[in-house]
Amino acid sequence: MHIVRDILTAIVAIEHVYILILEMFLWTSSRARKAFGTEKAFAEATKSLAANQGLYNGFLAAGLFWGLIHPDAAIGHQLQLFFLACVLAAAIYGGLTAKRSILLVQGLPALLALIAVLAA
Repeated sequence: MHIVRDILTAIVAIEHVYILILEMFLWTSSRARKAFGTEKAFAEATKSLAANQGLYNGFLAAGLFWGLIHPDAAIGHQLQLFFLACVLAAAIYGGLTAKRSILLVQGLPALLALIAVLAA
């Protein structure tokens, strides 16, 4: 069960590294604009805001990776619980206020990982 927990947590962490890259470095690219449903002018105007948002996604990823590699398994478990709960809260908020698909794309993996961590 621990391997499933770790794989699901790693998937959520990797997803947030990808989001960091999109928001911090590729925000105005056609790939990022398609992913976030934005127009070129909007992307240009909001580039610094997106980079800031990307940084926060990086912090979530860092916390999840920290939980996976922490030498004390009990502390690692608590870190995973905390950061997965943060991701889930952000996904719920984003899904309700920004784009409904965030609930599925970010919220569902975080929920599944959180359930696996709680079950471990």
